[in-house]
Order: sequence, then C-alpha cells, then structure tokens
Amino acid sequence: MSAPHTTENLTIHLKVKDYAASWRTRHNARKTTRRSAGLTTGGVFRNPDDPNDVVVLQDVSDVEKLTSEDLKVTMLQMGVIGSPTVRFAA
Repeated sequence: MSAPHTTENLTIHLKVKDYAASWRTRHNARKTTRRSAGLTTGGVFRNPDDPNDVVVLQDVSDVEKLTSEDLKVTMLQMGVIGSPTVRFAA
C-alpha cells in the first residue's frame, strides 16, 4: 500500500521581460521565501525558441499558504508580462 499523497503540484506558465538578466536571479534569491510558503521540490523550464517563455513546476505542501494575491504581487515584482496560467493538481 502506498503512502497518502501529501502535496499538490503547481504549474505556472508565464512570459517574463528578461529571463537571463533579471527573472532567474530573482527566482533563485527567493528560495527561502518559496520554502516558507509551502513550495518544495520544483523546476524551471524555458521554451528553446523563446527563452522568456517560462514554465515553473513546484510541489506545494500547504496550498492554504498560497493566495492568488501573493502570487500576483510576486510575479509583477519579478517582471512577469501579462496574465500567467496557474494550475494546481493533486
């Protein structure tokens, strides 16, 4: 019998102003903030044809700690363009 599922998966698809010059640096600097918000194991992926087209996959241990307003403010500060697609899955 397998252990109960204790996390959810967060997928965010977004466009950023400049991945290399600012977004990635800011993302890396927020590791402690992500952990305290319940975000655990994750990864960042880019479109090879458009390096500013980014997908972030993240495990979430406590969805209640995340709010859409928190995500929105953080994304704006990090140079996200337009409205990202945000999905949760168990």
